[in-house]
Amino acid sequence: MENFVVSARKYRPATFRSVVGQQHVTTTLQNAITSKHLAQAFLFCGPRGVGKTTCARILAKTINCEFVEEHVRQGRPVSELLRTSPDIVPAALHKAADPDNTPFELEACGQCASCRAFQENASFNVHELDAASNNSVEDIRSLVEQVRYAPQQGRFKVYIIDEVHMLSNAAFNAFLKTLEEPPSYAIFILATTERHKIIPTILSRCQIFDFNRIRVDDIRGHLRYVATQEKIGADDDALHLLAQKADGGLRDALSMFDQMVTFSGHNLTYKDVVQNLHILDYEYYFRLVDALLSENLSASLLLLDEVMQNGFDLHNFVVGAAEHLRGLLVCKDPVTVQLLEVSEGIRARYVQQAGAAPLAFLLSALNLVSQCDREFKQAKNQRLHVELMLMKLAYLNGAVQFAREIGSSSSNGEAKKKTSVAPAAASNGTAPTPNGQPNNGTTEAPAAYKPAPPPAPNNQQPTTNNQLAHAPADPEPIVPVESGIEELHDTPSIEDEAATEVPPTRQLRDTVPHVEIGRPSIAGHEPGQPAVTAAPLPPRPGIAPKPIGLGSKLPGLGSLKEMKAQQEQQAAATKAPVEVEATGPVSGLPTIDEALLHRVWSELTNECKEHSLSEYTILNRPFQANEQHLIVLRVDNPIQEDQFNEFRAGFLTELRRRTGYPRLNVQAEVVEQVDTRRKLYTSTDRFEYLSEKFPALLVMKERLGLDTD
Repeated sequence: MENFVVSARKYRPATFRSVVGQQHVTTTLQNAITSKHLAQAFLFCGPRGVGKTTCARILAKTINCEFVEEHVRQGRPVSELLRTSPDIVPAALHKAADPDNTPFELEACGQCASCRAFQENASFNVHELDAASNNSVEDIRSLVEQVRYAPQQGRFKVYIIDEVHMLSNAAFNAFLKTLEEPPSYAIFILATTERHKIIPTILSRCQIFDFNRIRVDDIRGHLRYVATQEKIGADDDALHLLAQKADGGLRDALSMFDQMVTFSGHNLTYKDVVQNLHILDYEYYFRLVDALLSENLSASLLLLDEVMQNGFDLHNFVVGAAEHLRGLLVCKDPVTVQLLEVSEGIRARYVQQAGAAPLAFLLSALNLVSQCDREFKQAKNQRLHVELMLMKLAYLNGAVQFAREIGSSSSNGEAKKKTSVAPAAASNGTAPTPNGQPNNGTTEAPAAYKPAPPPAPNNQQPTTNNQLAHAPADPEPIVPVESGIEELHDTPSIEDEAATEVPPTRQLRDTVPHVEIGRPSIAGHEPGQPAVTAAPLPPRPGIAPKPIGLGSKLPGLGSLKEMKAQQEQQAAATKAPVEVEATGPVSGLPTIDEALLHRVWSELTNECKEHSLSEYTILNRPFQANEQHLIVLRVDNPIQEDQFNEFRAGFLTELRRRTGYPRLNVQAEVVEQVDTRRKLYTSTDRFEYLSEKFPALLVMKERLGLDTD
């Protein structure tokens, strides 16, 4: 049984012409060989499976080809090579009538000894090193030692280092000198998928070639070529789906192609690819958009359930819906249809559905789906999150239509309002000003607020209603001026100032806090207590003080000073009044039941212990209420005083309610702690302190002649 060779190796490109989707790289390399401008080091970087190592091998094979050496470097014409060494001339030039003037792409002949050795993996001029497993300094030193030896056959020794970003920093530094100034016969080709991990000193010594992701059409064309060579029937939609799934990598596309052929045999269909690769088909999204356009929420939710029952990830479904809506948006314009990378049959369906979907629906739906995609990972119930998105999309068309109707009706109403004022002003012969008043030099109140005219004398005609026709029917609302500049003329008021003037009132304040005890409070204070008056209330909010009238002319310096003084007086009058509190003891209070007070205090203290230990500590101390129903709570420091004031209001309310004493009050007072202990600092102090307690120590000191130190 013959060993199976995967398509990625069997159909690996052997010439520059057969490289797929990297013409910008292959053309540059061919021109460099032709013009003899080969650099000593190349860096090939790009995604996986796009041809980096393949191009490195083709370059190494081409520069050592005998035909390239004789024709390009030695300058010998093709006709002479056909006579002397026909085996090294490419087969395409054998059939040319004038081989010297026939244009051709520079490629390796594939027939010389060097090319055959390369194809059989027996060439001593090409060395491949895997930097992922040979990334130490010793490996680079071994490579540098090999560079010292010239090639035995051919012109160049090529060193291909794959995954070069895996080298350590020490290995990079050991490689710098050789990479910058190698022997004339040595060429280094570095390949990597992560260019950002290579140190800048290496990058500056190499010619850098960026390999692009291969386009979907190019991958599909190569898959069609492989299928033809292998005599496998394949649908265009199936090959296109494989090319899309490969994400720009030809090796991935060929691997999936081999897997599909193994699954379905020699007839590859679109259904087989969808089933085996577990891909969300286009059909799901076409059905979804049809249901949303018809506002069929039930069908949308059932479709979502079908997707989940088939084992698909919800996030992939949301991402696919966004991609489908983007495709419909692209197909709205025939110019941008080419941006949609799908097969012709699927593209026709996109164009058909895009014609039925309004542009406003697509834009709003794409916005909602993108928002769902951003918030998907943070959602606790992800299925409900997606279903909520579908609910919004199902009624999106109706919402857009409703917004249009509201906008059109509001614009029509504004137009009618503007046209209703213009004829009235035109009949009076005056042009209306922006605030709706006639521009005749005088200010007149609207007719609806004008007082009735006095009765006319017998020799005069009564005033008719036609004289008031010039007044606007719907005055424009007054827009407040926020620039800080006051008017320079008096504005007449349309209201009766005497009727709207707020009479000054006296506010009475009860300084002793109390609660409702069943009898109403009269005039703001308790019965039997003296009334306490206060300054008048400030103006009500929303009624601004009337601006100072300055006449119709600009004021002089004197009037400006007067205006400033009036403004200061107004500012002083609008400040909050200082309330005068009642002082002196309150008489007639009942005697407090100490047992009841201590019992209620203990209950409240124990309740505070359950939720706050600091409140319990503050309240759990002795206290005493005086005849004025005032409890002085002595605390240890100002911090406890601040803490007590934070919960004092609620505690005091509950204490009054349970004890039935509405005049009860509690005040915190910091107790000054006096340290009466004697502080002992030196040994003399300690001895004096002990001698006061034990006089025998003095006698012992004198007899023995001891010292306190």
